[in-house]
Amino acid sequence: MYTPVLAARVLSALRGNPHFYLGMVPMGIGRWQKLVIVVAAACTLAATPAFAQSSTTSENGRKVKTRVAPVYPEIARRMGIIGKVKLEVVITPDGHVKSTRVVGGHPILVQACQDAVKDWKFVPGSEETTQVIEFEFHDQQ
Repeated sequence: MYTPVLAARVLSALRGNPHFYLGMVPMGIGRWQKLVIVVAAACTLAATPAFAQSSTTSENGRKVKTRVAPVYPEIARRMGIIGKVKLEVVITPDGHVKSTRVVGGHPILVQACQDAVKDWKFVPGSEETTQVIEFEFHDQQ
C-alpha cells in the first residue's frame, strides 16, 4: 500500500537524510522524485522470497487440458514452509474434478492445492477415473 509517509521515508533513506528515522516528511517533492518514490516503494514491497510450485500427475492417468497453479499461502511464505502435497483426485467422464482426498503434505499448503485442482480440466474419458497429483513448493533462491 502506497502512503506519502512511506514514500518520503524511502526517498529520505535513498538520500541519506537523518530525518528518515524521525518519521518527518520532507516538503517540495518534485515530479521525478515522486516517480522514484513510487518505484522504490513498489520494489521494496514486492521483494518477497521467490517460491516455485510444480505439479505432476500419474503417468497412466488422463492428460490435463487446463491447469491452475496453487496460490502460495502468505503464512506459508512468511514461515518458509516448503514441501510436497499429494492429492488423490476423482475425475468425471467429462473431465471435471469431482472430489479430492489428501494423501500427504503440510496442512497449510493442502488447502491451496485443493482449491487449485478444483479448477483443473482433464481430457474427457469413457468413465470416472482416479489419479494422484503431486504439487511441490520449493525455494527458488
